[in-house]
Amino acid sequence: MPTKVNNKTPNQSTPSSLSSARAAEKDSDFDLVSRCQKGDDAAFNELVTRYQRRVYAIALGMLKNPDDAMDITQEAFVKVYRYLGNFQGTSSFYTWLYRIVVNLCIDHIRKSRKAGHDEYDEKMHGRPHRHQRAVLSSDLGVNPSTNLGRKELAQVMQEAIQTLPPYHRAVILMREVEGMSYAEMADALKISKGTVMSRLHHARQKLQRILEPYLDGDMVVR
Repeated sequence: MPTKVNNKTPNQSTPSSLSSARAAEKDSDFDLVSRCQKGDDAAFNELVTRYQRRVYAIALGMLKNPDDAMDITQEAFVKVYRYLGNFQGTSSFYTWLYRIVVNLCIDHIRKSRKAGHDEYDEKMHGRPHRHQRAVLSSDLGVNPSTNLGRKELAQVMQEAIQTLPPYHRAVILMREVEGMSYAEMADALKISKGTVMSRLHHARQKLQRILEPYLDGDMVVR
């Protein structure tokens, strides 16, 4: 089992290309998982290589801190290795992996806040790290003010996303950055599709209120 995950810039793929890639890789994922369950560590290494950048990007989007994101990435693959025997294939491997990463991130945020780590909140509101994929204004239906450049607006939006509760932050990143369907999100979070849509609606409303000073028009709440 690998003990070190490579920390590189995640691929800047569009949601549609990510969706196509997941569909193309699904069958081979199941084959690799089957081999892993039979004790083939080389197959596990291939899964790590395939998904480590994406896992890191998810963790960084949730936590906004490179060191914490790397720790979560390591922990996620340790957990995958430990519990891969329980994977039944009722969902895609990626959805199962995504659920593990998001839950680890939410637990990390809750523990940090419960412990009263003020410095953690300061990290959350800092400047976006260069590895984090920007959420484009067009993704959320935002009309930028003429006095605010697109790059500056993207930074403001990323900072605004970090102020959301973990469960709202998760659905925004899943939908707007990862391009996941409502069904995939519901499966990953183990909630109903209706709950996913409700959380996403409320998350977008919160972002709209935060971003009102920077917007010319309304933010589209879909």
